[in-house]
Amino acid sequence: MRPFLLVLATLALSGCAAQKMPSLTAPALATGSAALASSESMPLEFTVKRYPGGEPHAIASDRGSVVLLDVWATWCEPCKDALPMYEDLAKHYAGKGLKVYALNVDEDARAIPPFLAETKVTLPVLLDSNAEVSEKVLRVRGMPTTVLLDRQGRVRYVHEGFAEEYLTKYQAEIEELLAEPAKK
Repeated sequence: MRPFLLVLATLALSGCAAQKMPSLTAPALATGSAALASSESMPLEFTVKRYPGGEPHAIASDRGSVVLLDVWATWCEPCKDALPMYEDLAKHYAGKGLKVYALNVDEDARAIPPFLAETKVTLPVLLDSNAEVSEKVLRVRGMPTTVLLDRQGRVRYVHEGFAEEYLTKYQAEIEELLAEPAKK
């Protein structure tokens, strides 16, 4: 019986190790993403690739709009609930100046199409395949993480995790940011 358990444990561990996921808890990020949120913070500056074509997307190009960045991964169960709701927010507030992006941290983009087909999401997807932006710029510690940027590109709100009851709070924050003038 002991050799069987050893083989079973080895198989289980090798299966877990086969799918390498990016680290989202680097020690250098111990201060957390909440430390980013402030009306006094500097505007974000980063460029990632758009999915599926790979064209560069600079977040600075969205200045003048309120931006909701949803940091997600295909292996994240709460992301399956969050992304369709963010798509609804995008449709509702698009005419008022909200842009919503799904910032994916998967190493392998081949996992994205089946996920999007299952969730029926058509949001613009940005690729952060090595979690460079998510870890070093946004200081993400878990999936999903929602980041709201004001019209100047500054991080104003950060929310870790997702539950449907959070949407009312997110809507209030979005409306507050949309009501602010485009230039300060």
